Amino acid sequence: MAYGDYVVMRDLNFDIHRGEIFVIMGGSGCGKSTLLRHLTGLLHPATGQIFYDGVEFTGADDHDRNHMLRKFGVMFQGGALWSSMTLAENVAFPLEEFTDLSPEIIRETVELKLALVGLRGYEDFYPAEISGGMCKRASLARAMALDPDFLFFDEPSAGLDPVSARRLDELILQLRDSLGATIVIVTHELASIFAIADRALYLDVTTRTLGGLGSPNDLRAHSPNENLRLFLNRGVTVLRGAHDPATGSPFAGLPGSHQG
Repeated sequence: MAYGDYVVMRDLNFDIHRGEIFVIMGGSGCGKSTLLRHLTGLLHPATGQIFYDGVEFTGADDHDRNHMLRKFGVMFQGGALWSSMTLAENVAFPLEEFTDLSPEIIRETVELKLALVGLRGYEDFYPAEISGGMCKRASLARAMALDPDFLFFDEPSAGLDPVSARRLDELILQLRDSLGATIVIVTHELASIFAIADRALYLDVTTRTLGGLGSPNDLRAHSPNENLRLFLNRGVTVLRGAHDPATGSPFAGLPGSHQG
């Protein structure tokens, strides 16, 4: 992946398995969202190919490419709901643009999709009238409108409080199990990574290539990549000397601790 002569990442060779939740992770500026844009056809790789079900996506003609794009659903980082449209109108838009369904069927489909994400009864609300977490769920409903085989989420938990983020993670798991879709998620949120990822790919900004691939727990425990281990263990604090039996102090042995 490159912008002109600047190489963002190189030698990215990996498979995504059908029906899994696959996380793309890494530090800021490593190219996570850029990789997602490549996978969804918004950007083209400087070199290399992308395949879906054995069919080349990067070199496909317009007909085949559009056929594959119809299998995609994308939830953008900010939600990207149209502020001038109600939630129902936002979800209905792809159905109106890309199908020949009747208005009645579209209305029923929209109600179903919003109900799946816990927004039954909010069809006539505008994005400005609901919370950030609800906007994320509405964006997810729109991404599911065409019953895609592949769902792509760019930082779905960004800007959410911990409770809302956990609820969104639970919703993603439920949707994967009920819809059978393959889900690809860009995130740096450790709680989400360990809660929902079947496998995770780490983009190493230092070496500008793939720094690890596997289950998050295995990568944290056994990866030879020090950058990856530090990434997955950030926030873990070890209090050396805590509860020192000699002093009874829970802070004994810590720099700057004081007795008395």
